[in-house]
Amino acid sequence: MLVGHIKEIIRHPIKSFRGESIQQSKIMNYGLYGDRSHAYLDETKNGDFLTITQFNDMVKYKARFVGKESMEEYPKVEVVTPEGKVFDWDHQELMNEMETKSKRKISTRKYTPSHVPIGPIAVEHILLATDSSLHKLQELWGKDEVDSRRFRPNLLLSLKDKVPFIEEEWLGKRIKIGNEVEIEFVGHCKRCMIITVDPENAERDPSLHKTVIKERNNHFGVYASVIKTGDIYVGDEVQLLD
Repeated sequence: MLVGHIKEIIRHPIKSFRGESIQQSKIMNYGLYGDRSHAYLDETKNGDFLTITQFNDMVKYKARFVGKESMEEYPKVEVVTPEGKVFDWDHQELMNEMETKSKRKISTRKYTPSHVPIGPIAVEHILLATDSSLHKLQELWGKDEVDSRRFRPNLLLSLKDKVPFIEEEWLGKRIKIGNEVEIEFVGHCKRCMIITVDPENAERDPSLHKTVIKERNNHFGVYASVIKTGDIYVGDEVQLLD
């Protein structure tokens, strides 16, 4: 049954940095190719991942792959700073800037194209949200437009029938994306303070999280595991399987 189309594919080459909206990519057995494949570690906290939770300004740094995707090696990862400077992701000047702003000693970690473990990718392979749920949440919040980047999904689905939160009824079911990819929905995404951070200016507004807690039991978006790998494209049809 046709339930919609892929409206946007969002990849985050660096954990907690602003991602990139792409037209096509591969779904690997761990999720979207290269998603959260690079990360910064907080050496002041025993090498835990440095995230927006500790350093809000990470949302203002944009990460992107530059070059052709390969199974042997990732393309170069570039970072555009809030001031518009462009660096390789591990350039010392960039590292120094982040250490100064975050007041933390940081180091880097990189995974391989063949496997990114659960941890940097959160709790499951893929996070999906729908346009109808975003629009309904905006109505419930009653404030500014809800920017999908607050929720850091990999796939944003445009629904054929605009039923808010219908994706939560798909838990335990599978969808087929395009001609190859199949994923199975396995659980709700329980939200944290990261959604309170504005992706443009890093300012916090706790009222959005309070709305999600009150109206949606602190759930927004659904996690899925990969069943069949392959190529996906913006505009791909999404079929709900029996």
